[in-house]
Amino acid sequence: MTGKAVIAIGGENLIDFVQTGEKNGAPVFDAAPGGSPFNVAVGLARQEVETHYVTPISTDDLGDMLAERLRASGAHIAAPRRPEPTSRAVVTLVHGIPTYAFHRDGTAERQITAEGLWQSIPQGVSALHCGSLALASGADADVWAAAMAEAAARGIFVSFDPNVRASLILDRAAYMARVGRVMQVAHLLKLSDEDLDWLYPDVSEDDAITALLATTSAGMVVLTRGPKDATAFAKSATWTQPAPKVARLVDTVGAGDTFMATLLATLAARGSLTAEALEALDEADLQHLLARAGQAAALNCAQSGCNPPSRSDIDAALAG
Repeated sequence: MTGKAVIAIGGENLIDFVQTGEKNGAPVFDAAPGGSPFNVAVGLARQEVETHYVTPISTDDLGDMLAERLRASGAHIAAPRRPEPTSRAVVTLVHGIPTYAFHRDGTAERQITAEGLWQSIPQGVSALHCGSLALASGADADVWAAAMAEAAARGIFVSFDPNVRASLILDRAAYMARVGRVMQVAHLLKLSDEDLDWLYPDVSEDDAITALLATTSAGMVVLTRGPKDATAFAKSATWTQPAPKVARLVDTVGAGDTFMATLLATLAARGSLTAEALEALDEADLQHLLARAGQAAALNCAQSGCNPPSRSDIDAALAG
């Protein structure tokens, strides 16, 4: 690939109401912009990648918060704003680990059509990333799955993070079929050990990985295991990288999204957003990718909510 990478990001945007403590026995919440693909867009833009966010954002006050976060990070708001309300998530924390309750019926980020998406995705785009709630259920989920297949057919690099939210999956069989279609066209697939366990229940991790690798056409699959490590499976090599220590853990909100953004940003910087480039990755390449993505996630965990680091922040942390 030659020239500067341009990455389009699609999928939910919402406001996270994140528990920050208690007062008089009741939980206290802060409102923060969020949504997995939205966070990936912020993380990419902060690492100086040209990023176009192609999902509609509401024109309400919460939508203004979302739009301002993207603009401040340097991302382009590619889709027209919509009058429907902003989606919301209530995030409660237990020992820093988040659990989510989502409210997205009839909201702006779900108002998509195939025609509208392709009007928002810029000409000459290098990659399209999507995942999480966008694939969970509803007519919009089918639009996203079809758009990713169409992108692959057009020669666009496709990146996918299922980021499974089981509470919103109303029809497991339909969801598995939809995700299976996307996995068959994706070039880069990233998922957590919790995602893997949900997708392939009641089997060992090794058996689940074997089943996954037989399902996807991805030239690289990355499996994250929280604070333990991450493994990258490429065509020519496999590498497991320990997760860096977090000196002062605040919470893990957005850690996986920051990791995903950094994988894409690092591949973009190397000119590697192609199927051929992924096939050529060796152990040293995978170690570099995972070390950088893991460090970015660790920096995010030292702050409240999803607050991805800049490229220079990651460089400084890796330099020690």
